[in-house]
Amino acid sequence: MEVFLHQFLNFEIMQKVFPLLLKGLWTTLYLCVLVIPLGLAGGLLLALLSLSRRRAVAWTTIALVDLFRAAPPLVLLILLYSGLPFAGIKLTPTAAVCLAFFCNTSSYYGEIYRAGIESVGRGQWEAARSTGLSAPQTLTYVILPQAVRNVLPDLVSNTIEVVKLTSIASVVSFPELLYSADMARSVTLNSSPVVLAAVMYILLLWPLVRLVSRLERQVAAR
Repeated sequence: MEVFLHQFLNFEIMQKVFPLLLKGLWTTLYLCVLVIPLGLAGGLLLALLSLSRRRAVAWTTIALVDLFRAAPPLVLLILLYSGLPFAGIKLTPTAAVCLAFFCNTSSYYGEIYRAGIESVGRGQWEAARSTGLSAPQTLTYVILPQAVRNVLPDLVSNTIEVVKLTSIASVVSFPELLYSADMARSVTLNSSPVVLAAVMYILLLWPLVRLVSRLERQVAAR
């Protein structure tokens, strides 16, 4: 028991490495600020393209969505960061992470948006158009607000997964929380920094998990 506590719950080591992990946490939040809006915007674009009346556009978009949903994000990140230099294209860790996350998260957000848009009855389109609104105005002011409200729990739940997925940025030496914890572990020869990082992830994500549960109850009650 004493060995376990020393290796995993060494509060003295946790206190020493806390400033380093706190810096890594801020880097993780910075990364989230970059990749989550990109994913949301890209997902909305993919959803609209997949619903296009032009069959070639719709099928091409669906194929891309399926491709990036099937491709492991870690493989995609390594391919972009380590593979592209062989083609003469060298990306910074930040650019590689943002591009990999854009491809992966946009595909998932896109499917959520598409389900939300399709959940709005056709009568809503017709009623809005009958008032003189154009198709873009109908989509912006009538359809999308209802669509987002219908799938809001799924959007928040997917955002939680995106935050957890940022830990893969450590493989390209991006100094986020997990990378900082692993560096501290290698220096201290102790696993307590990784445990502390796990606690910080839990404290960061637990409020969002509770929010998803509350939103799901509200949707079910409607």
